[in-house]
Amino acid sequence: SNPLHREVHQDMEQPLCHYFIASSHNTYLSGDQLLSQSRAEMYARVLQAGCRCVEVDCWDGPDGEPVVHHGYTLTSKILFRDVAETINKYAFVKNEFPVILSIENHCSIQQQKKIAQYMKEIFGDKLDLSSVSTGDPRQLPSPQDLKGKILVKV
Repeated sequence: SNPLHREVHQDMEQPLCHYFIASSHNTYLSGDQLLSQSRAEMYARVLQAGCRCVEVDCWDGPDGEPVVHHGYTLTSKILFRDVAETINKYAFVKNEFPVILSIENHCSIQQQKKIAQYMKEIFGDKLDLSSVSTGDPRQLPSPQDLKGKILVKV
């Protein structure tokens, strides 16, 4: 493949909402949506392939540890902590532009707090904790402004 095809040749200074964002659905699944294995390394694969928005379906797990899996199915469960560590390791290996975590939250308040704690601990300064309070999408930061940042949408 031509390495030039991986370079960005456009203005990345516009508000984030002006761009199409390569997104992954049920990122954690290695196969079908009913029976397959959930694997943290799927996040490494898609992030290195250029995906900038990944889905994390969070559920209450045993021993107070939130898990990621496709709810109400027979897919296997993985620890949220392992997913966060994999995302942290691979988010910016091939691409500096922001990564959006699309969190589908099915957790109790107690386990939501654990998720927030893990994100702060594992992502550190990469975690963008600024909130967008304006209803005007023209006020959103640009991909250039957000390089190296992990954003959370719930």
